[in-house]
Amino acid sequence: MALTYDAIVESARNGEQLVTVERDGTHAIVTLDDPDKLNPLSAELTVQLHGELAALCSDPSVRAVILTGRDPAFSAGGDLRMMAHNAPQMLGSPAGATDIWRWIRGQFGGIARLLARTDKAFIAAVNGPAAGVGLAFALACDVMLLSDRARIVPAFGRIGLVPEVGNSWALTRRLGYQRAFGLFASGRHLSAAEAFELGLGNELVEHERLLEVALRWCERIEELPAHVLAISKPLLRQCADLSWEQAIAMEEFAEPMCFTTESHREAVAQLLSRSG
Repeated sequence: MALTYDAIVESARNGEQLVTVERDGTHAIVTLDDPDKLNPLSAELTVQLHGELAALCSDPSVRAVILTGRDPAFSAGGDLRMMAHNAPQMLGSPAGATDIWRWIRGQFGGIARLLARTDKAFIAAVNGPAAGVGLAFALACDVMLLSDRARIVPAFGRIGLVPEVGNSWALTRRLGYQRAFGLFASGRHLSAAEAFELGLGNELVEHERLLEVALRWCERIEELPAHVLAISKPLLRQCADLSWEQAIAMEEFAEPMCFTTESHREAVAQLLSRSG
């Protein structure tokens, strides 16, 4: 009997727990937790990750979320076993290839959209190799920290696939077309130092300090007034693809709201009192 998208999702929800969540006040650490296989995005891990992130995104008390993997990898990307077994099975379902489309859009794309569109700050703590869709999730976060053990792995071409889940968009904007094309065409892995030098990531840190640095980013974000994060994140993300006129107009509409907040008035009063 052919597998369907709905059957795979339902089975994955009841599978072995492969995502851990640690909450501390207004931030959380979400860990991909299948280290023996390098945290591949199997059906179970992907569906569980989607559910855990959706729950955090719907919680108004959460301000920042760290996304990382259990050592030694961030994520090996799409699960090859799932590709070999589930994809052919789904092609035989009444929905055909559209069931595979539902998986890519609803699960992989659904996670990427949560990372990009919600008003939480997402910090990718890339602790090891980040391949394929796993790389796409790291690039979709608001902050990307690279351990000195991180590796950027553009794995699509080697298995007969094209960049997906926003990888082509993110990498051409960060690296430029020719470098991005070269990365995908060659399949060459980038070390953490190479990736950082090319403009990927906010910080390159010693592996042992990765979580410490990620938590410090949480602290910085949590110190911001809530409205600043909620307004700034969509503003900055949209401005990358707007003209200058459109971007400045968005800023002009956003700024007056900030002037009306108590946190703005208090901050200005404190600065004035320090200046005498």
